Amino acid sequence: MAKVIKVTVPLIVAVIVLLFGSAYTATARAAEIDKHRELFLQVYPEVERGSWNAVDALDSDDQEALRRYVLWPDLRATWFRAAMQRADHAEVEAFLENYGTLRPARELRYRYALHLARADSLAAYLRIYEQFYQGLEITKLDCLALRAEMDAGRQHRVVNRAKDLWTVGKSQVDECDPVFRYLSDQNLLDATDYVRRFELAIDAREFSMARWLGKSIDQRHIDIASQWLKAERNPESFLRNFRKWPNDPPTREQLAYAIERLTYRDPLLALELWEKVSQGGRFSAEQELRTARHIALWMARDNLPGAYDQLSKLPVAAQNAEVLRWRARSSLRDEKWRQLLQDISLMSDAEKDSEEWRYWRGMALRRSGEAEAGFEVLSSLAGERGYYGFLAADELDRPYALTSNEAVPDEQVIAHLAARPALIRARELFRVGQDGRGRSEWEAAINTLDAEQKLQAAILAQRWDWHSRAIAAAASAGNFDDLELRYPLPYQSTFQRYAAEAQIPPTWAYGVARSESLFMRDVRSRAGAIGLMQLMPATGREVAREIRLPYSGLNTLTDPQHNIRLGTTYLGQMTEQFGGNRVLATAAYNAGPHRVVEWLPADGSLDARIWIENIPFNETRKYVRRVLEAETIFHWRMTGQFRRLSDELTSVSAAPGVQQVASSSR
Repeated sequence: MAKVIKVTVPLIVAVIVLLFGSAYTATARAAEIDKHRELFLQVYPEVERGSWNAVDALDSDDQEALRRYVLWPDLRATWFRAAMQRADHAEVEAFLENYGTLRPARELRYRYALHLARADSLAAYLRIYEQFYQGLEITKLDCLALRAEMDAGRQHRVVNRAKDLWTVGKSQVDECDPVFRYLSDQNLLDATDYVRRFELAIDAREFSMARWLGKSIDQRHIDIASQWLKAERNPESFLRNFRKWPNDPPTREQLAYAIERLTYRDPLLALELWEKVSQGGRFSAEQELRTARHIALWMARDNLPGAYDQLSKLPVAAQNAEVLRWRARSSLRDEKWRQLLQDISLMSDAEKDSEEWRYWRGMALRRSGEAEAGFEVLSSLAGERGYYGFLAADELDRPYALTSNEAVPDEQVIAHLAARPALIRARELFRVGQDGRGRSEWEAAINTLDAEQKLQAAILAQRWDWHSRAIAAAASAGNFDDLELRYPLPYQSTFQRYAAEAQIPPTWAYGVARSESLFMRDVRSRAGAIGLMQLMPATGREVAREIRLPYSGLNTLTDPQHNIRLGTTYLGQMTEQFGGNRVLATAAYNAGPHRVVEWLPADGSLDARIWIENIPFNETRKYVRRVLEAETIFHWRMTGQFRRLSDELTSVSAAPGVQQVASSSR
């Protein structure tokens, strides 16, 4: 008979705690932080507007919970920034003392310092400047510090630094004006100083500023600056009247500059005028090389007759890497395969070994009758996962290298990373919609990690659905083989729905979104494009009007659902405009349809692969290849099958409504 063991209630509790305590604690912590996050989101809009009433209205338990939230410093810093004019300085300084190492406090300190300076509390400003900003070469802060020194009667400490800030080839920030007035009023700037700044302004192509400076030098300098302005504003007229100008160094530089300006608009006219202007040996050898190269390159970029000859006859000293690339692209456009092989042979070893020129060397060998040699070159490339690897595999009728090797998670490392306060802060910033701040804190936190830790951080970011950080961290760790990690499928139902409405493949829309933003919903480009699919505000507004989508500017463009709808609709419009040719539509999405129309062949049609190589803009050329590569991988991710990239490359025709597959695409 079995012995009966009496189990007491305390023993049961102990066992439960032993077995499930860790999980329970983790769940409790997650629930607690969820509650904190809800409170933060509840009060943040009002705090951002400078009111603390929403926080005061919470009961005492919720207020205490909010104070325990990892983003409490961000909330307080937000209020201080919004209410700076009425905030108690002692409270601000106490906050900075407590949280000074955190980014929100650092940002607040900068705002607070500017507030002190603008309120003429210059001594207090100077104390902050000397402790945190001196030596960082932030012009605005440096000039305010000089004003503080002047206010304290220490003018002797101002002059040399003030002259350094003055002696630049551009206008400085408004905060510098009182300092520069002091230099002028005290006659501390002589003709030498003005001449030096005049020269810097000319070098920086700030000709209006140079003419203003010339007034403090002499009439000759005013005339030189005026001539520069004429060369800039009407280069053709300036060049046609070159005999009116003196044959001196400034004029020669102006003529070369006018040629440079004219070349962007009309390279053939620039060549014609350059041949006239450069007669008689008035230019230096360096000027002649630089100008001849500039004209030849733009002739090639614009696919103008005689471009290859201009590139080829450049002296060796002018034959840089870009010249050799455009020689090869010109040969490629004309399908002069033997000539292309010769052009590639002139490139550096590193250039020749790039995927781009390995592919085209292999193709040129095959098209020139050297099938075996071409096979060897392409065979070595066909195993690569990428645009040229896919094309090489197409040529040899091989499968793509699309095996995904999933990164192995190390749960102990991941747990350790997830518990780091810096990464918790980054995650919470992301989850409350402050993505940009979250990315900055994330990058600062993982920069010190080794490769394996970065890979685990990528897995962690993926679990948080923070796909841009997962992609970036995996790349930083050198892991390119986990395709689920690097090519995620966020907002899948949204992409599928709106791509279907736009009558485009969702895989293409995914390729565009990943290439544009790495799926960052808030990101803004230097050109002003916004959101997941990087739409310019004017484009977003127009497309929204056409599909009757309520449009509220930034709020619409940073909303993933709306952004995807607008982006896929616009892609559909570009596809229709260019006769179903997705290569042209992709280029138009990046560079604008008007430019793509300019890049079309004058007559006949061109293999899409060759057309892509001859896109004049480096950014757009790389962009089109990157989107096509990503689309190929996304198709495999979504269907489990690979689709031949070459089969999707319709030929590029002078008439964009004509749609056919180039005969040489396989």
